[in-house]
Amino acid sequence: MSVSIEKIDEILHSYPAVPHYSLAIMQDLQHEFQYIPREGLEALARYLDMPLSSLYSMATFYKALSLKPKGRHIIRLCDGTACHIRGSMTLVEGVTRILGISDGETTQDGLFSLELVNCLGSCALAPVMVVDDTYYGKMTIEKLPKVLNTYREEG
Repeated sequence: MSVSIEKIDEILHSYPAVPHYSLAIMQDLQHEFQYIPREGLEALARYLDMPLSSLYSMATFYKALSLKPKGRHIIRLCDGTACHIRGSMTLVEGVTRILGISDGETTQDGLFSLELVNCLGSCALAPVMVVDDTYYGKMTIEKLPKVLNTYREEG
């Protein structure tokens, strides 16, 4: 996805130019572009009259924010206690084998990114994998290729 300066300006101007809104604006930039582009962070610094370093610190502090482009589909694998006990690391190894990426990486075609998270709040369904906003509970290594192929076919 290309970065649209017009879209960045639209997001910025949907908020008052008050530093209090910096996190909300970064979340909107992240939602629009799947990451916070450098142009967006620089424009935000100018808009809020804040040091770029302060915004950079905030953007790198929160795991939900990213300064690197992410894939079209974000795979989140839970490695909390319940999921870990029930084999989440096998799923991580499966995704790594099938897609060739590790935690925090994106496939070369830009289709998938992998994030290993501490908890998805669905312990009764462990192990849990979330692709975009769809939860896959009681996930197994056998189900993994079919789920990933569903997203590949979408493009």
